[in-house]
Amino acid sequence: MESALNITKALADGNRLRVIAALMEQKELCVCQITEMLQLATATVSRHLRVLQNARLVQNRKDERWVYYRLADSFPEFLRQWISESMLETMEIETDRNNLKIILSCEPDDLCRNQKEKRI
Repeated sequence: MESALNITKALADGNRLRVIAALMEQKELCVCQITEMLQLATATVSRHLRVLQNARLVQNRKDERWVYYRLADSFPEFLRQWISESMLETMEIETDRNNLKIILSCEPDDLCRNQKEKRI
C-alpha cells in the first residue's frame, strides 16, 4: 500500500505531472532542461524530482556534472496510458512540448549559465 500512496502523492502535483509527460516523449532530460521547462528554481525542481524518484517513477544517471532523468524501467503501463489519454493533448503540455523543442536545441552548459545569470 505504501507504494500506491507514494505514487499518488507524487502525481498529485501539476509540475510533477508535467515532468512525467515530458519524459514520456523524451528519452531523458537534464535537470537544467526540466528547470527551464518548468520555469522554477533549481532547488524546487530537485525536490519534485526527488519525490518522483522516491515513488520509483523516474530514475537518474550522472554524466560528469549533469544529472539526467528518465522514466523508471518499472513505470506502470496503466499510468502511462492514463496520462496519455488525459493530459498529453492539453494546452499546458503542448506549450511544454513546444518549449522543449527550443530548450533541447541548446547545450546544457548554456542553459545552466543562463539560469545562473537569471539568479544574479
